[in-house]
Amino acid sequence: MGQVSAASPGKVPRTARGRETLRRLLDAAAAEFGERGFHEASISGITRRAGTALGSFYTYFDSKDAIFTALVRDMSARVATTAAAAVSEGSGGLLREREALVGFLHFAREHKEIYRIIDEAEFADPASYRAHYEGTAARIAARLAEGVPTGSVREGDHEVRAWAIMGMNVFLGLRFGVWDDSRPVGEIAEIAADLLGNGLAQPD
Repeated sequence: MGQVSAASPGKVPRTARGRETLRRLLDAAAAEFGERGFHEASISGITRRAGTALGSFYTYFDSKDAIFTALVRDMSARVATTAAAAVSEGSGGLLREREALVGFLHFAREHKEIYRIIDEAEFADPASYRAHYEGTAARIAARLAEGVPTGSVREGDHEVRAWAIMGMNVFLGLRFGVWDDSRPVGEIAEIAADLLGNGLAQPD
């Protein structure tokens, strides 16, 4: 799943078979880091899960740190792709944010390991950790800005709004995606959209 563009510099696969191997290594790394954490995970554990030889690992990655960095970037890109795919053509404002949240909640339920991986990146790869959140916030801010000309979003500080929305989404994904995935994602997203649209104050 997802386009594979993550590999150590100068080691990008040039064939379909190579891209398939790289995808298997990244998926195996997600399972290995997700279950064992960065420090306990091993290259041999990744290749064993991927069903590849040790030499195949070094064809694409220089080290455990390198594949971890690639994995964080890959998962961040997949979150972005999933959210974009969940948004219907022509939607904007609250509907767009609701649809993006639905897409993210589905992703979180299918890839629960993302929370441990991103959390560990804060210490194992701070640059990728920051890039993940800054990139996500920038995409949300851009969506909000696009809604102003159509009247679906009122003018305001989209950067602050974007970080607030992202924080809400992250913790909704943790609570209703990772810890307990029994509630319908549409129901969760509708409540979040109501909060964004109507706030907490009693109507006059």
